Amino acid sequence: MTWILGNRIKINIFGESHGPAIGGVMEGLPSGIKIDMKAIEDFMARRAPGRSSLTTARKEADQPIFHSGILDGVTTGTPIAFTIKNSDKRSVDYSDLINRPRPSHADLTARLRFGEYVDMRGGGNFSGRLTAPICLIGGILLQVLKEKGVHIGAHISKIGNIEDKKYDLLNLSLEALYKTKNKEFPTIDSEAGLNMQDYISEVRSHKDSIGAIIECGVVGMPAGHGNPMFDGIESSISKNIFSIPGVKALEFGNGFDVASMFGSNHNDQLYYGEDGDICYYSNNSSGIVGGISTGQPIVFRLAVKPTPSIGRLQKTVDMASGDNANVEIKGRHDPCIGIRIVPVVEAMTAISLADYLF
Repeated sequence: MTWILGNRIKINIFGESHGPAIGGVMEGLPSGIKIDMKAIEDFMARRAPGRSSLTTARKEADQPIFHSGILDGVTTGTPIAFTIKNSDKRSVDYSDLINRPRPSHADLTARLRFGEYVDMRGGGNFSGRLTAPICLIGGILLQVLKEKGVHIGAHISKIGNIEDKKYDLLNLSLEALYKTKNKEFPTIDSEAGLNMQDYISEVRSHKDSIGAIIECGVVGMPAGHGNPMFDGIESSISKNIFSIPGVKALEFGNGFDVASMFGSNHNDQLYYGEDGDICYYSNNSSGIVGGISTGQPIVFRLAVKPTPSIGRLQKTVDMASGDNANVEIKGRHDPCIGIRIVPVVEAMTAISLADYLF
């Protein structure tokens, strides 16, 4: 089981990659909220495998079965519980790996933590397959937040040395946020996207994989929400984003570049606008100061590691014989998990922010 705990919205996801089903439970939504099921289906499809030649060939319908909490498309106020069937499994691909942990997978650490009977077929409970229930829960919360005027979007910012356009920290628009949501390959600049796809194909031809940087933006988060220290908005987003399999780094606003900035350049100076509202000349703090929202756009970037499942011969150990060994991973895998992780980032961001708005 995997818990993401909040003060008001609590979620629990469960299941294993090659088990009969995966699923989740969400508590804390009030009754009477109408959910657009077609929009949920479309959002889930963005994450689903098998949609592109650049993603795993595993095909899952990802059709949720709701067991409680939603009746005729409206929340009832009780916990929302659902399952998603695993239908396209090839466990035979993992039969030779039981005692030979795959490099940079959780095979070894899972066995050390849970013992020799842990189910690691397809990555087990550690698999990116478990991001499907995250997307379902996040997809519901994205709709709820949108009704509250909070909008969330993300795109692939960089793969290899190829970069997409970046979000404008101060003047991030709804048009920019929603521009990539219906794209099969989610980049703002279509030419950059084509170059990235060619590069991924080249990497895949060498039986290798490549990492990615994803940029996420939030527009409309009202000022004054959040808490200092341990329960701040940055703290919540960071904890939840790092719960996504494969995420290795995270930065807000100007990120690591702030280390070389002067305070006179970094400080977001203030002025009164024509309507009397407090405004900012810059947004280097990325909409969060002291763990509390300023009302400005929230922008952050995360780095996703290369898919550890590659077709090349790699060194490992044989835990049954006690000898050094080699492993050659078979199966169906993404050459770049950055493509399908974009909606997962949007979902996790919605989960993070919803807790502050109920």
